[in-house]
Amino acid sequence: MPQSSASKIAGPSATAGPSAPWLATGFLLAGLGTVLLGPVLPALAQAWRLTDANSGMLLAAKFTGSFLGGVSVPRRLRLGVLGGMAFAALGFAAFGLSDGLLTGCIALFIGGFGLGQIIASTNILAGLRYSSHTGSALALLNFFWSLGAVACGLIAAAVLPRFHLRGPLLVFALLFLLTGLGGLLGKVGPATTDIAPQPATQTLPPRILLRFALLLFFYGGLETCMTGWLTTYALRFGDAQLLGGQSAIVLLWAALTLGRVVASAVLRLFSETAVQRAALLLSALLIAALTLTRHAAMLSLDCVLLGLCLAPFFPSTFALLMERRPTAREAGFILAVSGLGAALFPWLMGVVSTHSGSLRIAMAVPFALALALLGFSLAANHRAADPNATRNAPISTAP
Repeated sequence: MPQSSASKIAGPSATAGPSAPWLATGFLLAGLGTVLLGPVLPALAQAWRLTDANSGMLLAAKFTGSFLGGVSVPRRLRLGVLGGMAFAALGFAAFGLSDGLLTGCIALFIGGFGLGQIIASTNILAGLRYSSHTGSALALLNFFWSLGAVACGLIAAAVLPRFHLRGPLLVFALLFLLTGLGGLLGKVGPATTDIAPQPATQTLPPRILLRFALLLFFYGGLETCMTGWLTTYALRFGDAQLLGGQSAIVLLWAALTLGRVVASAVLRLFSETAVQRAALLLSALLIAALTLTRHAAMLSLDCVLLGLCLAPFFPSTFALLMERRPTAREAGFILAVSGLGAALFPWLMGVVSTHSGSLRIAMAVPFALALALLGFSLAANHRAADPNATRNAPISTAP
């Protein structure tokens, strides 16, 4: 039987690529790029005279590109990282030069494709290169991603009032290009001592694969609905213009980042299923409360609590998936599917807002997603078939 691409990844050459500092820098830029559209969307909508439905198309274009980038990672992971930097540089430079919806969507699709390649390739590369301390390496890398996401709102608040969007976007594109060139020069060659052989494993049953894919599909939509539209919502319904409306998104991302640290401790005390369900129930209640909030202080508090409640969902769900020991291909597919939800549901939220005349009414979309996720969690038996399976076993690379 011919060797699959998933099993080929396990070879020593798979660890060749940019050194750790360049990977971390690339992940910080990827965090900035992933959430960039949310903070700049109000200014962009005003400049291009976009309806909420049009604005939702921009979000959909970027995350569709991200999904395709994530599922098309090359076998040589260094090409995924460096090629992703080139696509991101091209996309964000083109976005800076865009003057309307069509060119903006095309540019964001290209930039999103690059981001998908960077995020997926870097995670797999780090997991293979640091197999003896995989969790620690991935946690550190994703900290830099979160740091970029948190910084995005602050940078937007400082830059937008003083500069046209074009200049900062061209500088952002240049940073991707320089990071890619730095990673090409500061590369690490193939390593042979830190790659543990992986046991063969059977592919997941289709119903299990579908269940986890749906969970991350809906969660990708829920998180992006909030991060993509929150700045616009704060400007329309808050009673203060703190940081030009960016305070809400900054607080949400800061709480999400802090919440991931808190979740690691909470998950030692309670089961993943219990934490997942409690987080989803509280998230649904907080989204409902957000629609009734009219004061900046209460809006800020709601954003902090919502970020803390959303934070445990991904680690708890991915831990439940890992108990079933998926192949790398399956795990990568499930992760990439979240990008489809991130593309579809924020766009749907914009359509609802346009047709109803109220972004507040459109909050029904993330509220329904939180309830749907809770229903899936309550209906599913998440436990692995073998309760003695190693919880922190690395992802198998068998086909």
